[in-house]
Order: sequence, then structure tokens, then C-alpha cells
Amino acid sequence: MSLFSRRQSLALVLLACALASGAHAQSYPSKPIRLVVPWPAGGVVDLAARQLGIRLQAALGQPVVVENKLGAGGNIGADAVAKAPADGYTLLLTSSALTVSTAMGAKMQFDAVKDLERVALVGYAPSVLVVSATSKIQTVQELIKAARAQPGALSYASAGVGSPAHMTGELFKSRKDLFILHIPYTGAPAAMIDQIAGRIDFHFSNAAVALPQIKAGKVRALAVTSAQRMVSLPQVPTMMEAGVDKFEADQWLGLLAPKGTQPEVVQKLAAEVNKVLTQEEYSTALANAGMSAAKVGKPEGFDAYFRRDLAQWAAVVKFAGIKPE
Repeated sequence: MSLFSRRQSLALVLLACALASGAHAQSYPSKPIRLVVPWPAGGVVDLAARQLGIRLQAALGQPVVVENKLGAGGNIGADAVAKAPADGYTLLLTSSALTVSTAMGAKMQFDAVKDLERVALVGYAPSVLVVSATSKIQTVQELIKAARAQPGALSYASAGVGSPAHMTGELFKSRKDLFILHIPYTGAPAAMIDQIAGRIDFHFSNAAVALPQIKAGKVRALAVTSAQRMVSLPQVPTMMEAGVDKFEADQWLGLLAPKGTQPEVVQKLAAEVNKVLTQEEYSTALANAGMSAAKVGKPEGFDAYFRRDLAQWAAVVKFAGIKPE
């Protein structure tokens, strides 16, 4: 076969592949989609996944089946998706625990950066900096002043090493160069019980856990960790408004796919997610659970955000010397 003939044959093969790829993207989806949630049913990630799944199912015309696959801080479910066929029929909806685990050097059978495609941010789960209702501390600046006056005398709670409350607490310490003791609990409810009793000085509580206690007057909210104020706590400033620069520590919730998923499929999924993000019913459902809907965006934007988040937590891990348990 001549060189010209070989080139012509190669061109035909490439054209056939391109046409097949385009046909697949146009027909996608043609069967049910499996949406893996590596967190328990009833939690904030699961709630967001089910709210999203219902709406994607209506838009795409195929069932979207939510599967809770638990273990290893969200990494077992993420690993299953990373190793699934890259055809758009197995997707992952998880949280920033993925970037935290990666930053901590947790043992993972996959590479969160290289083995998963970022499709779309779907929401945020902010935390609230709270103190007990009987605390003399009224503002974030008063908390900083108290910590500096008595290094090591103040304590903050978390739901365990590597939990959002732990990482956010260490981010706060690093931003203001504070020495505050970390008290890990077995979970967020246990931490809140001791917070209400005044046995710890403060903690960054998940909004879903904090809101009922704030409304009941059992704890006082000093600030929220999001970039903007929470709709449900409009009177409470952000950490940045309270004087802590470059402080944004929401848990993000995002949709990811196996690496190698066709760009056309990723773009189609992102476009449908964007339509959901503009629906008031979706935003309200998330707000009722202490979350906020993400803004409309592109996969490239989510990827950039993912990498910034990873870099932020890697810096916190280094500052605090955090090791995975």
C-alpha cells in the first residue's frame, strides 16, 4: 500500500470514529444513568443528588438511579466511578471531601485529579462559626483577640480529623496565626451537644446542624464560611466581612464522570445541570437543608475551582501537620 493510500485509510478511520462519537453524543442517554453518592442516604450530599437526579431524569428522558456506595470517607464510591466505563452512564456526586482526602494523602486506589472528569458544580454546603449562647464572645474579632490573649487556652470542636469542621478550623488558625486546641468528636451531633453546654469555645458547624440550634437560641452565629451571606442567616456576616481575608470554606457538591468521557457527553450533562441550577424549586430545596445552589458554569470552571480547593487544603494540611487516620 502506498503512503498516500495509508494516509487516506487513516483519515477514513478517524472520520468514522468522529462520526461514531458524534452519533453517541446525540443519542445519549439511551439507557438509565447510575448516579453514585458515596455518602449516607438522608445527608446533604444525598439530598442534593436526589433533587438533581429527579430533574435530570425529566430532562434527559431516562431514569437516573441514585446509589449510595459508602466507605473510606467517600473514596470507595469515587473509586467505583473512576474505574467505570467512560460512557456517561456512571456518574459521581460527591463533596469537597474528595479534595480534602487527596490533600491529606489518604490511601486511595485512584487519582482524583487524573481519573475523574469535572462536569458541574451543583451546590454548596456552608458552615457557620458558632459559640454557645452564654459565651461572652460576640464577634469573630473578639474570638481572635481572646485566642491571642491566651494561646492554647481556647478550643474548637470537629466531627473528627479531616472533617470539614476540622479543616475549616485549621484554615482559620492559619489565616490568623492562632494557637487553638482541636477537640475531635465522633460526629457533628456530639460536638453540638458540648457546644451548647459551653464545654468547647467554638466550632464551624455544618449549617444544617447549626440552623435549628441558632433559631432555638442555644448557640450564637458569628460568621458563615461562604463567599456570600446565607439566605437563611442574612444578618450574619461572612468570615471575610468579619475581617478574615481570603477565607472561603464551603463544602462544594459536584458532579463528576470517569476520565475519558466524551466531551460532547460532558457538555450535554453540564448544560442540563445548568438548567436545573436556575430552577427556583431546586434552590429552595437546597436552602431548606442549609445549602445553596451553585451558579451556572462550565466544566472548565469546575475543574479550575477543584484545583484551587485542593491547593487550599494542601496548604492547610502542611500548616497543621494533619495525617490521615
